Amino acid sequence: MSTRESLQAMAEHPRTMAELDEARSSSSSDPSASSGSTTRLTMVKALNAGLRKALADDPKVLLSGEDIGALGGVFRATEGLQAEFGADRVIDTPLAESGILGTAVGLALRGYRPVVEIQFDGFVYPAFDQIVSQVSRLRFRSHGQLGVPLVIRIPYGGGIGAIEHHSESPEAYFAHTPGLKVVTPSNPSDAYWMIQQAIADDDPVVFLEPKRRYHEKGPVDVDASPAPLYSARVVKQGTDATLLTYGPMVRTCVEAALAAAEEGRNLEVVDLRSLSPLDDAAVFASVRRTGRAIVVHEAVGTLGMGAELAARIQAECFYELQAPVLRVTGYDIPYPPSRVEDGYLPDLDRVLDAVDRSLAF
Repeated sequence: MSTRESLQAMAEHPRTMAELDEARSSSSSDPSASSGSTTRLTMVKALNAGLRKALADDPKVLLSGEDIGALGGVFRATEGLQAEFGADRVIDTPLAESGILGTAVGLALRGYRPVVEIQFDGFVYPAFDQIVSQVSRLRFRSHGQLGVPLVIRIPYGGGIGAIEHHSESPEAYFAHTPGLKVVTPSNPSDAYWMIQQAIADDDPVVFLEPKRRYHEKGPVDVDASPAPLYSARVVKQGTDATLLTYGPMVRTCVEAALAAAEEGRNLEVVDLRSLSPLDDAAVFASVRRTGRAIVVHEAVGTLGMGAELAARIQAECFYELQAPVLRVTGYDIPYPPSRVEDGYLPDLDRVLDAVDRSLAF
């Protein structure tokens, strides 16, 4: 059996998370284009490497944010970059998110490619007016004459034992806003490639980073050819039901699929990767194969990504569905104190319960 065939077999019938990570890394790029220069990195180190590559490749790329320079950011995602590229390209800003975004808009209009870091998800709201009133509208407002090549990096999601405003999942706000693209990696390989692809885009991209996965390691091939930025990926193939998820919940869904396999259930896991635009073709193809769909995300359920996916699936795959589209989400409450966050976040048991309910139809 060839290496490629072995990886395909792992993806279809994985036994461990390590096997799935290896298969996923292979599927994230074109294997024929890989030179074998693969290393294992944490997600935050992969992001750092991707930012370094973007800075080195294009002198118009600038980074800005609170404490991203000398400190390297609170998560060390920009560690060492100011020393390497200088304080005029890796810029420490005041604690003023609206000012950070407003300045970045001006830079983008003058031909630069700014990458701003919002230190924590809950800190993005002071900049919300700039994002939805200016950043998202400038191309439309100018009849296509002005682009805003701007990336807004936001560490998001819970699971790190943080205080209020440090564990938000604001993706639906941005995916709901025309003119914004919204993406989220779930593993180090995607983090490395997707941040570079987002920076190269001529339109604004909200780049959501699942911070509780920052320190999980995975293979990264820096010489591979990356998958298209706005495409979904089948992480694990299956036949009985499709788990649609993204960001921090991909690993949870994979673990649920591995647990379900011990009971003879073969679940497919799809990492959406892009929330706006959604890769409808990949989603519909998976659901038509399995006849069942369960959407899993940390954000609250009402009017979240799961609601949009359920509506699209039931409109396009109605005759192939064997059960209603189900959702496993955070509850419709403000994010709770860290001592009880484990009861709020979707986990393996809640995902498997939804699988049971879907298969019962």
